[in-house]
Amino acid sequence: MTEHDPGTATAPSASAVVFVCTSCRLVVEDGDGAANRPGIAFAEQLRDRLAGEPSVEVRAVECLAVCKRPCTVALIADGKWTYIVGDLDSAQHMDDVAAMARAYAASENGIVAWRERPQCFRSGVVARVPPITLPSMEPKS
Repeated sequence: MTEHDPGTATAPSASAVVFVCTSCRLVVEDGDGAANRPGIAFAEQLRDRLAGEPSVEVRAVECLAVCKRPCTVALIADGKWTYIVGDLDSAQHMDDVAAMARAYAASENGIVAWRERPQCFRSGVVARVPPITLPSMEPKS
């Protein structure tokens, strides 16, 4: 899996991006490999789940600095509120994250009504960041 470099100056083709942290580690007694890094599998599974969804892109990132709440995702889009959500588990929350990503992408400002959010997006929010509109990444003519 290729890690995304957040400094890369390319605009996402989708209307929303789900960043999945792949650095957080779970404490396990028998190893320190990929098995205890839940974000790696989460990103792969979410990418498969959202395959064919032109409005949502999934990107693995090295660190979202929410290490005590693995697995963590961030929903971002140009000009929309950003949500950072932790304590996610691929076995329990994959459908919820995929549904929220679709609803987020379809929203005008990134805010999905409270009653329409999956439970993990009601209780697991780490932060909500105001909209930031970035200048176009395309070359000017």
